[in-house]
Amino acid sequence: MSDAGSGVAAATGAGRGRLAALWQQGRHFGAMLVGVPDYDAYVQHMTEKHPALEAMTREQFVRSRMEARLGAKTPGKCPC
Repeated sequence: MSDAGSGVAAATGAGRGRLAALWQQGRHFGAMLVGVPDYDAYVQHMTEKHPALEAMTREQFVRSRMEARLGAKTPGKCPC
């Protein structure tokens, strides 16, 4: 009987993992739809592609993206 119970627990845990991944993808997609940038993707990009450069803080990144979207002093400039 305990084996069946542990199988259910494992299946429930796996289901939660899939649900969490689906939720994360949904959040990312929704953010893209409304134009909210993904800071974590930016940090990953900076780490992989520009390791010699320091990534902006979350606050700097958000401010940079808002300026780029709403009218910046230097239009078209990439934050990296």
